[in-house]
Amino acid sequence: MKQPSLYWRIVLVRPRNPLNIGAAARAMANFGFRELVVVKPYDPVWQETRSAVGAEEIVRSARAAETLREAIGETTLVIGTTSGSRRTFDRELIPLQELPAWLRPRVRGHRRAALLFGSEKTGLSNEHLSSCHALVRIPTVPNCPSMNLGQAVAVCCYELARARAVAARPPTSRAFLSDPADLQALEHVFERAARVLDAVGYLKPKSRAATIVKLRRLLFDLSLTNNDVRILGGVLAQIEWKLRIQASEH
Repeated sequence: MKQPSLYWRIVLVRPRNPLNIGAAARAMANFGFRELVVVKPYDPVWQETRSAVGAEEIVRSARAAETLREAIGETTLVIGTTSGSRRTFDRELIPLQELPAWLRPRVRGHRRAALLFGSEKTGLSNEHLSSCHALVRIPTVPNCPSMNLGQAVAVCCYELARARAVAARPPTSRAFLSDPADLQALEHVFERAARVLDAVGYLKPKSRAATIVKLRRLLFDLSLTNNDVRILGGVLAQIEWKLRIQASEH
């Protein structure tokens, strides 16, 4: 079966070293990736990122985003990367070499995907990981699990390129109701759901943050289509309206 290809966006979350951004861009150019977004970069780091030999176009067109939501908004599939060390995950970690096989039966209708890399110091937070459809682990040895950011980007880009899972051009066709919903639409529905759950007392102050992470992960794992999101959004909007009416009557 032919490996489906996706137009990938490489997302770096709060990188701390301008050389790592340049190295990531060079690795992207090596393996046919074109789109780079940096989430909330440290200002000195972003200003010092001037060029990367062989990847000047990628660096010039790279953009900064204030939030992860902004960085991945119009993508429909998000893959997070982690060393998998010193943390407990409630979902399977996919070894990098198995990612193409994992993608093959799951990417129907997907056009844009994002591959996330955390900061050199802390990696991706639990909140960041809750926005991912899957987590990928580079199979490093236990006594030296962490990789340099630029090297990690290179290894992941190589593996996807080797599997012919990288589209050379961004998609131009419009999305259909049966296509997977993008992350912006999912977050919009999730925010509405959170307001409803707050209003009915389901979200408790002490456990709210942890519950929000679990519920977001659950929503993203449902693989909702554009039509699903439209229906769910309408249902939640009606519930919100009814709750406001009841509140105004008391």
